[in-house]
Amino acid sequence: MSTTAITVLIVTWNSAQTLPRCLACLQEQTCRDFDVMVVDNGSTDGGTTGLAQAHPGLPLTLHSLAHNQGFAAANNLGAGLAGGEWLALLNADAFPEPGWLASLVDAARRDPDCPWFASRLLRADTPGVLDGEGDAVHPSGLAWRRNHGRQAGAPGGVQEVFSACAAACFIRRQAFLDAGGFDEAYFAYHEDVDLGFRLRLRGGRCLLVSEAAVRHVGSASSGAGSDLPLYHGHRNLVWTFFKDMPTALLVLYLPAHLAMTLAYLCYFPLIGKGGTFLRAKRDALRRLPEVLRQRRLIQGGRRVPVRQVQRALSRTWLLKHWAERLAG
Repeated sequence: MSTTAITVLIVTWNSAQTLPRCLACLQEQTCRDFDVMVVDNGSTDGGTTGLAQAHPGLPLTLHSLAHNQGFAAANNLGAGLAGGEWLALLNADAFPEPGWLASLVDAARRDPDCPWFASRLLRADTPGVLDGEGDAVHPSGLAWRRNHGRQAGAPGGVQEVFSACAAACFIRRQAFLDAGGFDEAYFAYHEDVDLGFRLRLRGGRCLLVSEAAVRHVGSASSGAGSDLPLYHGHRNLVWTFFKDMPTALLVLYLPAHLAMTLAYLCYFPLIGKGGTFLRAKRDALRRLPEVLRQRRLIQGGRRVPVRQVQRALSRTWLLKHWAERLAG
């Protein structure tokens, strides 16, 4: 693989506080043969004004959208315009270590049949703590960043994960396009899990490259503690479950999905988020007929046995997962 075939794709929205540091980190990459595409999703903070002039060491192009079309749609636009064989998706609040891109390129060379590689995310404010090492998907449909909040030990090489967090990942552009890219109806959140599911149904895998380290702020645009992640996350996970889960597993795990929903229905009102959760589920159900039409196409293209998909799902007990999240 030639490293000249890489486009680093950054979708930004009102990220004036973090985008300069992100681009400065790209200037420090030991792998130098890449170009940068910034898609401005209708920002109003002036954060992309004079961007190329401020970073003369980067081969940078800027595409500005009139309004915020969502993370999923903006990445799809950038992927369609990119010239690279590989896309390195990077959030504006993600700050890669100097060897980040080189580590991903090396992993892709070692495993040329793998279409997607995840980065190791560290909390930007406390780099000794993990923000995530790829995504895990539970049979109930709930998904989370693996090892989120745990202490970061020494890098552990390469291992398979269900999918990659789109805040910082490396994906073959044609595989992204062939799978249909991100589902733009998601707007933001869970679109990477959905893509990972569809790639897996088509025979693809995702590998975590723990040497590819990135410091991640998280929720820098939407705001920490806002209702946006809760609403979109719990709406979109319903669509992912009903679109992507093979029929045998959908029937098997539907009780778990309903039980998980009921547990959250009891929990979120206790913390003042009950209305947001109910809106998420209401809007998920409203679009369910269209989702089921998508399902027929997605399942019709499945190339792997059901058991192979089942083995990729997390075996973690949800009560254990929730207890760990509360403790963190």
